[in-house]
Amino acid sequence: MSSSLGVMSNLGILISSAKSGAAEYSTIYNEHCHRIYSLAFWMTDNELAAEELSTNVFLRAFARSASPQTEHIDLAFLNVVRELAPVGVLTLNCTASQTKKIMGNVKRVHLERAVVQLPATEKLIFLLHDVEGYDHQRIARLLGIDEKESQFGLHQSRIQIRELVSQML
Repeated sequence: MSSSLGVMSNLGILISSAKSGAAEYSTIYNEHCHRIYSLAFWMTDNELAAEELSTNVFLRAFARSASPQTEHIDLAFLNVVRELAPVGVLTLNCTASQTKKIMGNVKRVHLERAVVQLPATEKLIFLLHDVEGYDHQRIARLLGIDEKESQFGLHQSRIQIRELVSQML
């Protein structure tokens, strides 16, 4: 009789710890899901692909740690994105050519279409810096490049966005 009470007691402890673990997973997921989905959508330009990418990011992050920090989730995101496109080497070799003067109102849709057309690394640097607010040191650490390359990639992405938007108008 006492052994069955011990088993029931241990089972109760396991169930309560699983519930608290699920709550912790849920909290971490809810803190990061919108940011990761937004980045995934910008990288894929497809809702279904963004959902799949986001799911893979959280599966990897939670497989690595029971309570992953932001840095772990970012690294998981980067690893999943690297499977889709080469990231880490700047692919855009744009010179500061004369861009047409952008006349009239630039609409959000023009900016969105331009961002989607950027090469993967420049797009990621632009999104992490200008959209998510990461500093160049953090971006460089994530991508495995130095800060100057991150700054150069951001500069190049902004030039390319400007040129792409001017072509749309």
